[in-house]
Amino acid sequence: MIRNYLKIAWRNLVRNRAFSAINIVGLAIGLATCLLIMLFVIDELSYDRYHAKADRIVRVIFKGSVNGGSMKEPSVMPPTAHTLMAEYPEVLEATRLRTAGAPIIAYADKTFKETAITFADSNFFQVFTLPFMKGDPKTALANPNTVVITKAVAKKYFGNDEPLGKVLTIKSGNAACTVTGVIDQVPANSHFHFDFFVSMASFPEAKSTSWMVSEFYTYLVLPEGYDYKKLEAKLPQVVDKYMGPQLQQAFGMSLAAFRKKGNNVGLYLQPLTNIHLHSDLAYDLEPSGDIRYVSIFGTVALFMLLIACINFMNLSTAGASKRSKEVGIRKVLGSVKTALVGQFLTESIVLTAIALVLAVGLVYTALPAFNALSGKTLSLSFTTSSWLLPGLLLFGLVVGVLAGSYPAFFLSSFKPVSVLKGRLSFSGRSRSTSLRSALVVFQFFISVSLIIGTTVVYRQLSYIQNRKLGYDKDQVLIVQETWRLGKNEAVFRQQLLADSRVVNATISGFLPAGPSYNNNFITYADNNSAQYVKALRYDVDDQYIPTLGMQMVAGRNFSPAFGTDSTGIILNETAVKAYGLGGNVLGHTITHPENDGRKSTYRVIGVVKDFHFRSLHERIAPLAMTLGNNNGLVIAKVKTKDVGSLLASIEEKWAGFAVDAPLEYSFLDKRFLNAYRAEQKMGSILGIFAGLTIFVACLGLFGLATFTAEQRTKEIGVRKVLGASVTGIVSMLSRDFLKPVLVAILLASPIAWYVMNRWLQDFAYKIDLEWWVFALAGVVAIVIALLTVSFQSIKAALMNPVRSLRTE
Repeated sequence: MIRNYLKIAWRNLVRNRAFSAINIVGLAIGLATCLLIMLFVIDELSYDRYHAKADRIVRVIFKGSVNGGSMKEPSVMPPTAHTLMAEYPEVLEATRLRTAGAPIIAYADKTFKETAITFADSNFFQVFTLPFMKGDPKTALANPNTVVITKAVAKKYFGNDEPLGKVLTIKSGNAACTVTGVIDQVPANSHFHFDFFVSMASFPEAKSTSWMVSEFYTYLVLPEGYDYKKLEAKLPQVVDKYMGPQLQQAFGMSLAAFRKKGNNVGLYLQPLTNIHLHSDLAYDLEPSGDIRYVSIFGTVALFMLLIACINFMNLSTAGASKRSKEVGIRKVLGSVKTALVGQFLTESIVLTAIALVLAVGLVYTALPAFNALSGKTLSLSFTTSSWLLPGLLLFGLVVGVLAGSYPAFFLSSFKPVSVLKGRLSFSGRSRSTSLRSALVVFQFFISVSLIIGTTVVYRQLSYIQNRKLGYDKDQVLIVQETWRLGKNEAVFRQQLLADSRVVNATISGFLPAGPSYNNNFITYADNNSAQYVKALRYDVDDQYIPTLGMQMVAGRNFSPAFGTDSTGIILNETAVKAYGLGGNVLGHTITHPENDGRKSTYRVIGVVKDFHFRSLHERIAPLAMTLGNNNGLVIAKVKTKDVGSLLASIEEKWAGFAVDAPLEYSFLDKRFLNAYRAEQKMGSILGIFAGLTIFVACLGLFGLATFTAEQRTKEIGVRKVLGASVTGIVSMLSRDFLKPVLVAILLASPIAWYVMNRWLQDFAYKIDLEWWVFALAGVVAIVIALLTVSFQSIKAALMNPVRSLRTE
């Protein structure tokens, strides 16, 4: 029986090559898209779950709000880990990470600049499960000046030699670290990736008792089944007991009084498995993902699969009239309905199997491009993922049965007397017509929603890229890590200025785009210590503002002609409002309590026009500029079309200082765009998936047009005999398809508006959702529908009426 089913299924497939090809391609594209998105979603949801204690690990984070700004940081104070271990028995283990910058590391004649380096507590590898290859994870970091490295680093420095016991020299700290362990590598689905784990005992600041600095990423292990919210509710007691006295010493105000003014600081807990997708903290170890994009793509995958199955139903049903006599003869010869259902389900599963094989091939072909676009390293491997093959087979079987169920029962319900007379009739015809119309509404509901969503995403990204930022980001060259020059940093700047292609240059570690120095500058104005303002402080020189093209709206810039500028301060407009200084701000004082109880007082000498120094996801916050010796970057405004020649000249100057590290540079406009790289990638991926979904939906509409043309062949013939024109017939057929499309537009518009409005709320500066976006999406959907339907409509209208009526 099965063999006969398969033989007939193959014959029908070969007999209707074009129709079967359309059916298979549509389903294959839908399945391939679904598989790609599934791989992406599974990868995003798998972050940090490979650790044995993943469900018990939480990270301690710091949040605070002070008039003018908020603080949301993933790092906390040095004594936090030890204190929580001592105070609460439910904290079974506590460990810390502290980033170590980008030092030069040497071994024998090999010298490399390393960026993936961190300090880690001795119990780090007992909290986190990393694949140890050599050494003892329990004791590898127990002693100072020890380091655990990855297999790739061991190969790079030591070749095939035994790495354990070798000594690596960290030149910036002039420290010699003995290799005590080797791990394979940190898995890709981790919120941190380091190649060097240096013993925290090597870092003096790790023993600090200060609760006023926060640079340590702190993790806790809790008992199995313990609700971390219970511990989080107790953390204000720790803040009051340990941070409160130090805050009062620094600010001259008790923590209770500080909170009474509407301010607050505190420690909170974040589950390890939430870090990648549910984190909105500044200056995290790595850029995080976004659960909203995972939800959006997961929804798109589901809809794509549904649309592909709907297309299968429509296209299979469209060919029903061609096989109606076959069904009638089979029934007359004694074939029962179950046998017919089995035959058509078999055909559906065969087509689905072919589509699934094609889909897997499409995934293999598209994965490299998708990985390049998404920044992932996804793979479709049947050897490493034992569940994949049976999962795909089950997936194909379920899709085949679901996709073929409606056509199977539809075809098997034909009445033999009617179909043998040439009159295709079956029970529930009006209900079936309504179902097909509903399916088209659903398809174009998704299509219109994706058109609107994609348009809004691209407009928002374009708005961000072209918004006036308050500074000039074009042709601004940033020479990185100039702190390595030491006292020669200023000399290097002067050498750059000697080049006519360099308009101006400044030295600072602060940048308004991309990674930059950060601080919490908590101050008050005019001895009003009851009203604190949280700002960001930029330590700059007198050339910083002109180099970046910022505008002064009051007062003046720093100048060597004024010796008192060492205690001067320049505020942005937002800071002036936060301090409540009014119109005449010059001459007012700004006081900053230091951590040791001292106070630094500055006099306002100018106001700089607001500029965006952080992501456009955030409102412009208070900013203060002070005249300082902060180093780290040389920022140069250049003017040349031959950038390559200029860079070669700068590299030659850099080499003249005999620095261990090579010249590294970037451009401010590129750093700005990189800050929104995640949105750009997601927007591109969404655009591609939207296009594929619309294409597959068009196949479904094509199927419905084919079905309708088949059903109304004789009607069209009669109309033509009675004088109906081709234009009139095409118009009549097209109107039937436009109705469900119009319904889809009406349903999709308000829902798409709500969803995209929610997405835009994440941006402090955003576009307005204008009516023409929805009108454009509707027009595009209608045009797509008309173009799709027109082929079958014109074909049916041009058919010879004699041929249409011959079967009567």
